[in-house]
Amino acid sequence: MKVTETELKGILLIEPRSFGDDRGYFMETWNETRYGQQKIPTRFVQDNLSFSKNGVLRGLHFQNPKPQGKLVSVVEGEVFDVVVDLRTDSKTFKKWWGTNLSSENKKQLFIPSGFAHGFLVLSESALFFYKCTDYYSPETELTLLWNDQEIGIEWPIKNPMVSEKDGKGVRLREIPGERLFGG
Repeated sequence: MKVTETELKGILLIEPRSFGDDRGYFMETWNETRYGQQKIPTRFVQDNLSFSKNGVLRGLHFQNPKPQGKLVSVVEGEVFDVVVDLRTDSKTFKKWWGTNLSSENKKQLFIPSGFAHGFLVLSESALFFYKCTDYYSPETELTLLWNDQEIGIEWPIKNPMVSEKDGKGVRLREIPGERLFGG
């Protein structure tokens, strides 16, 4: 397994080992010991699977209080996966980072608490799988507006399909300070 730190401290790009031949492939998507050695939390309490069509954008979601760390991957298809640093004491506060995750490249992303997260489906459809370090808490969830100009995410599709909830997300400057992370 190859683990690469990204420009946003705490965000880890993971490339699990895959063993394939003409029959297909096998790969380990989670191993408590191996992932723990890479400083990835070993306590996940909830697994989620999301199916979306081409052009669907989900996010940018986060919870505070009851923040979630996430280990995300794509089982089928391809997405552009994005994180936004919401840690006020971080040198990269307000910065975003994105990468393509797909069933083809088999990459995973570990996102600790302190980040908003979302993804945009690039393939015909996508099955998106993620493990969470805390339970979903709708009463503490917030949605950062996917096209907040202060953040300036460069989405590869200009007019994605978003849910009503995600379309009514708040701009970063509208988020109360106590709902952000850090100092």
